[in-house]
Amino acid sequence: MAAAALALARRFAGGATLWCWAPGQPEHAQHVAVEFVHPVIVGTRALPAVALLGDDAMGTLRPMARAGDVLLVVAHADVPLGGALRRAEAWGLTTIRLGAGPSPLGTAADHVLWLDPDPAACHDGRLVLGYHLLWELTHVCFEHPGLLAEIVDDAPVCTTCSDEGRLAEVIVSDQDDATVRTAGGTEQVSTLMVGPVHPGDLVLVHAGTAITRVDP
Repeated sequence: MAAAALALARRFAGGATLWCWAPGQPEHAQHVAVEFVHPVIVGTRALPAVALLGDDAMGTLRPMARAGDVLLVVAHADVPLGGALRRAEAWGLTTIRLGAGPSPLGTAADHVLWLDPDPAACHDGRLVLGYHLLWELTHVCFEHPGLLAEIVDDAPVCTTCSDEGRLAEVIVSDQDDATVRTAGGTEQVSTLMVGPVHPGDLVLVHAGTAITRVDP
């Protein structure tokens, strides 16, 4: 929870928007968004947060989200997310999965906040308490400005290819190449290694080439 709050505070400090999605329970998305937008405690900041309604969150988010934004998903382990977390990664979004009940093994989120394995935790207030704590800890981070600087990874990489392997979403495809969206923006890549691709497909990009398809 502390690590997620710190990451969220750093993103907000950099101008990010928090996108909140709770498939099947839109009231949670609205509740999270209003907590961050409305400065309940005197002196706290109003932070940009938007509730995504409906099941097609990615269709709504695609034209509006910017690299550096945050997607917070409130959902039980058995709720299908349609590859939303993986697609958000391709767009450069930090992802947070918040829930309770049976553990969501294999969740591809940057931060997974699973509050309690007890199924009752989804309904007795513990889930709501969880995102209230996330809000409060985020504001605690703002009280320590020295924490808000992003950590730059300066680890050595291969000088030939930089060991890059970036997730990308296909925007437009041609016979042997495609325009893709990555965390760094849009770019042209060769698709000779993976064959024909279509808008919405996810691929792994290395040195200007799509080297494999990725299951959402």
